[in-house]
Amino acid sequence: MRARSILAALCLAVLAVLPCRAEAAKLKVAFALIGTVNDQGWNYAHYTGIEELKRQLGDKIEVAIAENVGAADGERVFRQFAQDGYDMIFGTTFEHMDPMLQVAKDFPNTTFEHCSGYKTAPNMGNYMARIEQGEYIVGYMAGLMGFTKVGTVATNPIPEPIRGINGFTHGLLKGLAESGTKFDIDTLNTVVWLKSWRDPIGETTMAEALVQRGCTLIRQMADTPDSSLAACAKGVPAIGYGADAAEFGAKCVLASTIWNWGKFYVKLVNAKLAGTWKAEELYWGFEEDAIKLSKFNEKVPAEVQKKVLAEIDLIKKGTDNSFLGPMADQAGKVMIPAGQRATVKELYTMRWLLKGVNGKLPE
Repeated sequence: MRARSILAALCLAVLAVLPCRAEAAKLKVAFALIGTVNDQGWNYAHYTGIEELKRQLGDKIEVAIAENVGAADGERVFRQFAQDGYDMIFGTTFEHMDPMLQVAKDFPNTTFEHCSGYKTAPNMGNYMARIEQGEYIVGYMAGLMGFTKVGTVATNPIPEPIRGINGFTHGLLKGLAESGTKFDIDTLNTVVWLKSWRDPIGETTMAEALVQRGCTLIRQMADTPDSSLAACAKGVPAIGYGADAAEFGAKCVLASTIWNWGKFYVKLVNAKLAGTWKAEELYWGFEEDAIKLSKFNEKVPAEVQKKVLAEIDLIKKGTDNSFLGPMADQAGKVMIPAGQRATVKELYTMRWLLKGVNGKLPE
């Protein structure tokens, strides 16, 4: 009996000095941003989503962020991340699509995710938020408030901003119809193009010029809130984009559309951790909480707020009227017939402007 006790004690002593089994290696996740995390717009919204990912899954992941990664640097940065052993790599702008696709082919065991594009591979998915739903909503708000001369400082003439402009104008027309406000269709929404995602000087200059032309509401679409800030400086209200522009000093903003990228990042990284990830095309909106509306400015009437929130609730319940026909282009050609809604393919490839938009697509 005593011998057994001694043997048991020896076994326990041996176990006590053996090293514990190594903790499971953390999933290495990398993000490439086209700008800086503090741009107060697009990249700031992605950074906010990354921070939400870290808050929820920080004990399971290791995160790296590369800033100011344009199209020319994309392939080099993605390749370096892959060579450094990152398990999952995110490219967060349209310009990252082709460079990422090229690198994905060379690293089949690495998972890639691209934001706002349309190309996929067995190890590369894409994701995008239906921000045009939010644009439709703030357009509806503007129409209910009787704004008939809007000035929009647009970015690049690709489908994402184009459908945003059309969604906003469609909502504006709906709101004006409900409010019984008369308007001139030829000066309803004047659009000027930066041909850039971020140009603070250009945003300011263009917003000021639109106010000079008689626009009584400025619609921000760039990565930074400078067009909204310029409107405020001129005593004209604005509508923010991507993040709450009021938080960055634009106190004249009636409301802002907000990207909520954390919803995507938590879902996709969780799938990778669980071994269930697959290449998908995610296109989420209000229903999935992938976009949000900021708090209303106190100048937005309570009755307008009520109607706007009811329209958002409809979308969340599955009735999305943001691209419900009839919708005609500037020449009067019906692009979406009455009673029909734009398909995802039509939204992703949109290259026409709605009747009510004053301005042309740049060549």
